[in-house]
Amino acid sequence: MKNSGLDKILGRIEDLDSVNLGILVQRLARERKMQETVFNTIHDGILVIDSDGVVQYANEAGLTMIGLKNADIGVTRLWKMVPDLAKSLQPEASAGRVVSPVFSRELELSYPEHRIVRLYMVPIDAQVGHDDSGGYVIVISDLTEDKVSMEELIESERTSSIVRLAAGVAHELGNPLNSLTIHLQLIERQLKKIALDGAGDQLAESLHVCQGEVQRLDGIITHFLEAVRPQKPELNELELVELVEEVLRVQEAELSDRALEVNIEVSDDIPFVLGDRGQLKQVFFNLVKNAMEAMQPGGQLTILARKDDDFVYLQFSDTGSGISEEELSKVFQAYYTTKIDGYGLGMMIVQRIMREHGGQISIESRKDVGTAITLQFPQPHRRVRMLKDGSR
Repeated sequence: MKNSGLDKILGRIEDLDSVNLGILVQRLARERKMQETVFNTIHDGILVIDSDGVVQYANEAGLTMIGLKNADIGVTRLWKMVPDLAKSLQPEASAGRVVSPVFSRELELSYPEHRIVRLYMVPIDAQVGHDDSGGYVIVISDLTEDKVSMEELIESERTSSIVRLAAGVAHELGNPLNSLTIHLQLIERQLKKIALDGAGDQLAESLHVCQGEVQRLDGIITHFLEAVRPQKPELNELELVELVEEVLRVQEAELSDRALEVNIEVSDDIPFVLGDRGQLKQVFFNLVKNAMEAMQPGGQLTILARKDDDFVYLQFSDTGSGISEEELSKVFQAYYTTKIDGYGLGMMIVQRIMREHGGQISIESRKDVGTAITLQFPQPHRRVRMLKDGSR
C-alpha cells in the first residue's frame, strides 16, 4: 500500500517548522473528526481496550451497548462494567490481563439491557520492545432482533405444524362420528317400529345418551378447530375496556361462585385499537379463566388499562398460586399445562392471536404470590407506520 501524503509528512516531522507543525495538527484534527464521524455512523459497537482491559475508545454504538459514558473512557476496565464480556474475552486471563487470541463468539449481555451479540476481537500489534499485547479492537454486533425474529419464526412453524396435525386428527375423528350418528338414527327408527316391553324404554334412553355424547364430541371438535386454525383477524375499531367488561359479564356467575373480586383500573383516556372482536374476546376469556383457576376464594384480579404514545396496554394481575421460573419459560408451548384437565393450548392460542394483531404478550410471575400478564396493542397510527416499514 502506498503511503498517503500525511504519512510522508509524519515521516519527516522533526524537520517541520512551527507553521507547518500547526498545519499538521489542524490536519490531524480534521482527519480524527472525520474518522469519528465514520465510526459513529456504524451500527456495530467498536471498542479499543489496552492490555489491562481499560477502554481507550468506544464509538456511540459501543457506549450504548455496554452502558459506558464518555467520562469512563481511559478510566474504566471493560470487565468492571460488563462482566459477561469479561468472561468471554479472557477465558485464560490472569492478573486482569487479556491473553485470548483472535476469536468470534455469540453471547448474551445483561447490562444495561438484555442483548444477544456477536463479539469479534482482534489483537493490536504489540509495541516494539514489549512482550505485552498492545490491546484489542473489539467489534460488537447486536443480533437481538434477528434472534428474536428467528425464534418467532421457529415458534410459528412449530405452531403451524401442530395446527395441521390437530386439524388432520379432528377430520379423521369426524368421519367415524358421522357414521355413528347415521347408525344411531337408524337404530332409533327401528326401535320405534318394534313393540317392546319395559326394556324398550331402557334401550331408548341409552340410545338418547349415545346420541348426546356424539353431539358433544362433535361440538368439542368444532370448537377446537375454531380455536387452533389460524384465521386472519377482521380488524375493526374496538374499545378494549368495553370488550373486557363484556367478557367479565359472561364469567360473572363463576367469579361470584368462586368468591373472587375483579377491579378494572383505567389510568388514561384509552384510544380505540384495530382488532377482531371474536378473537380478542377469546384472549380475554382465556386470561380471566386462567386467573380464576389459579386463585383461592377471596382472591383478586386487577385489570389495568394504560397507554403511551404508540401502544395501549392491558395488564391482568391475579393473586393466585403463581408460576415457577422453570414453568414460566414453557407457558406458551403447545400442550404444556399444569392443570389436570387442561390441554395446554390456551396460552399458545393467545400468543398467536396477539401476534396476528401486531401486538405482544409478556408474563411475570412469582410462585405463591401471583401472575401479571401484559398485552400490548399498537395504536392505529403505529400500525400504519409498521405496515409502511414492512413489519408488523
